[in-house]
Amino acid sequence: MTAPTMNGLIHNAVRRDLERLAAALEVWPDGDRDRAARLGLAFANLRRELTHHHEGEDAHVWPFLAGTGVAPDLLAEMEDEHAAMSAALAQTGDALAALARTGSAADAAAARASVGRTREVVGAHLDHEEQELEPLLHGHEGTAEWRAVTGRLRHRSPADAGSFFAWLTDGISDGDRAALRATVPPPVTGVLSRVFGRRYTRTVAPVWREAVTPGAR
Repeated sequence: MTAPTMNGLIHNAVRRDLERLAAALEVWPDGDRDRAARLGLAFANLRRELTHHHEGEDAHVWPFLAGTGVAPDLLAEMEDEHAAMSAALAQTGDALAALARTGSAADAAAARASVGRTREVVGAHLDHEEQELEPLLHGHEGTAEWRAVTGRLRHRSPADAGSFFAWLTDGISDGDRAALRATVPPPVTGVLSRVFGRRYTRTVAPVWREAVTPGAR
């Protein structure tokens, strides 16, 4: 099996967070507004990272692929799927905000249903992109043109980069960690995560630990 690209690693982190969020909503103590607020915070981080990722694709990757002769209809499908994902994420954000206001089991059930729909929409797009576009990009790896694109995609402040790597590696599988090490030198990932990713480590990571092991805060 081919090791995932950085794009695939990001996709896997998105899938992992949505799975954890769905699991956290499975059994809900009626009235737990504090827990709902924490889940909303963790979801907001996921939404921010996914939005940044897809805005980068819209601005840089799709134009690059268009210039290499990729069918415009396929790129239009990708843009439509991005719009559908944005709408689904917004709906889930609203559902979690409602849950944070009430903490009710009924709103937890509504949020759980919304997360299920979002997982379907997001998962379908990630699968589509990996099946249709990843093979096309492999042929351009190492070229000056693609390096220029990836350089623009990686342009983030140290704080944003640190939060990104802390998120990317939170719960990462052994196989994905090996792929990351082959892409980014471990000292770079380590320093960015530990020094500049402290916001994520202190505020978001504990929420996902609690989602996996309820009561672990």
